[in-house]
Amino acid sequence: MNTQFEELKMYESFDELANDVLDLANEILPEQMFYLTAFTDSQQVILKLSNQKSSIQITENMVVDLSNSVCNRIDFENNQPLRYEDIKRDCDVEEVERLLDDVNIRSYLGIPISLTNGEKFGTLCAVNDEASVLDPRSIALLQRIVKLFSYYLELERFVWRDMLTELYNRRYLTKYFEDDSNTHGALFFLDLDGFKSVNDRYGHDIGDTVLQEVAARLQTIVNEQGDAFAVRLGGDEFVLHFSQATGRDEWGHIATQIIDELSRWDEGYQVSTSIGIVTYIRDKRTTLVTLLKQADEALYQAKSAGKRTFKFVHDPY
Repeated sequence: MNTQFEELKMYESFDELANDVLDLANEILPEQMFYLTAFTDSQQVILKLSNQKSSIQITENMVVDLSNSVCNRIDFENNQPLRYEDIKRDCDVEEVERLLDDVNIRSYLGIPISLTNGEKFGTLCAVNDEASVLDPRSIALLQRIVKLFSYYLELERFVWRDMLTELYNRRYLTKYFEDDSNTHGALFFLDLDGFKSVNDRYGHDIGDTVLQEVAARLQTIVNEQGDAFAVRLGGDEFVLHFSQATGRDEWGHIATQIIDELSRWDEGYQVSTSIGIVTYIRDKRTTLVTLLKQADEALYQAKSAGKRTFKFVHDPY
């Protein structure tokens, strides 16, 4: 599972709005084939296509390695489109010309789609199997459409995200368990040890900074695991969900890594974490409420055992 694309499925009216974006784009440049894409750290996925040209080898749901994507060469930092009216004439990068030629694209326009925090979302692309005129006015209109689309993405994003840390929120976790059909997994319930003293001694602004840094470290850990995501439940409570099947020793190794990562503070903060772990095999009795209750009980055991440790459900004290 890629959580970004799972999140998109939850966006209200995403398909309808994406189709509207492509329809508007086609009114501006009717001779072009348009498509919307989204990025992960390593891949680009074609989300939606308009007026597909059979000669161009691009299809909906197509996945491209970012290292082999022309869109990855767009200047996202400066929000500048990449334009080739005729790759045989305009493109001076042999690799780019080869990548476009491989899918029978002769003209290419890629417009970056970014969120307000600078995170790359993906692209709106216009392509043709013939040389095309891509005039500045049309490109400017397409950029305005993309800007409006990014506002929509931003609004939807924070329905499912925690505003402070940008991790997923409780609503996302609940929706995930309502919709997902994974047969097994694990929940790690985390509570920060010593966080209250940070707020008391340094103030809530520093406390918020600590929470953001904790979130960043947890996100790095779940990214390394692949089939996982991180949630901020509220306050200094977090949940990590893992979908893979693994053994108790491996879960313990991951928990130890998390504790180590959240115990190192150059600023001298006396902050660490305790973790309650519950694993599950999915059946009708497996509910999020039950799993969170069990994980919370294991977390209590970890706190009672002296903090900065982890416990599985039903572990002895």
